[in-house]
Amino acid sequence: MAGHSQYSNIKHRKAAVDAKRGKHWSKLSKAIIVAAKIGGPDPASNSRLRTAIIDAKAVSMPRDNIERAIKRGMGELDGGNVEEVLYEGYAQFGVAIMCEIMTDNRNRTAPEIRKMFEKHGGNLGATGCVSYLFDRKGVFLIPLTSTSEEKLFEVVMEAGAEDVSANGEHFEVHCAPENYSVVSDALDTAGIECFNRQVTRLPQTMVELDAEQAGLILKFVESLDDHDDVQNVSSNFSIPDELLASLPGE
Repeated sequence: MAGHSQYSNIKHRKAAVDAKRGKHWSKLSKAIIVAAKIGGPDPASNSRLRTAIIDAKAVSMPRDNIERAIKRGMGELDGGNVEEVLYEGYAQFGVAIMCEIMTDNRNRTAPEIRKMFEKHGGNLGATGCVSYLFDRKGVFLIPLTSTSEEKLFEVVMEAGAEDVSANGEHFEVHCAPENYSVVSDALDTAGIECFNRQVTRLPQTMVELDAEQAGLILKFVESLDDHDDVQNVSSNFSIPDELLASLPGE
């Protein structure tokens, strides 16, 4: 899963910038709206909403913004007409791409995403064309300095995690999506720092690219990530070490 870990680190850097300019808050608001609409306004009984609120608080999203998003999801305020859509297709070099979308206007978003695929030499495909190449998992990235592997293993395995591994300068924990909130709560209760947590799609196999190819795909994936309606992008390309080393740090 090295490709996933690498890009998660890159997205973590970008998230700090996005939060400062408010774009990240807008995306998180949509996640809260959809979660409240599907499961109700109480995070105690709505694990998806609880997760969305945790993510919002992690980037210092104001409480008023969170409460307004919940009310929009419940139809108490305007602006709650947000729906989830999954777009999938291929980029150049046979790289599979999946985009999790939250939009209030599918007729606007679909052609915009299609145009982005075409601009970067890819093709937006039919539903199911690449989803079989990914497994949906909860993923947590934890600094090696935050805890010992033994303690981490004990905490997350009791909470329902499936796997713990050391990867570069961090531990990576995987769990089933339905156990995401329980594992997240267990990490917080144990006081274990987690610099990135999300439910995402992990590739079953990676497409190995050279630095030039990976740079082109990374540019495409980042452009998708920057779209206001795109919540998450999953891909199955491996970023060469020399390209990763050349990217700016946090």
